[in-house]
Amino acid sequence: MARGRTFTREFKLAVVRQVESGERRPAQVCREHHLADGVLWRWRREYAERGEAAFAPPTADSAEALQRRIAELEQFCGQLALENAILKKGLSLAASRNGTH
Repeated sequence: MARGRTFTREFKLAVVRQVESGERRPAQVCREHHLADGVLWRWRREYAERGEAAFAPPTADSAEALQRRIAELEQFCGQLALENAILKKGLSLAASRNGTH
């Protein structure tokens, strides 16, 4: 089994279509193309999820990309809120120590 090989989108689609159509068994395809079972499994899962759009890079405006971006921004917002609360508490403590509060 070779590591680090890169396969074209067309190759992946052809292999998955052979398995999905019943033309070839997964073990047979893996042997013929020296693929790990896990690789073929991932390809089949992506094909099941994305159909003919599988193996193409997701577009920037895809729903999946937008959901990832929203999650990143929500995490960042939470981090900022926590930092803000810590800074406010620190200012309050400093002001009470100096007798200005």
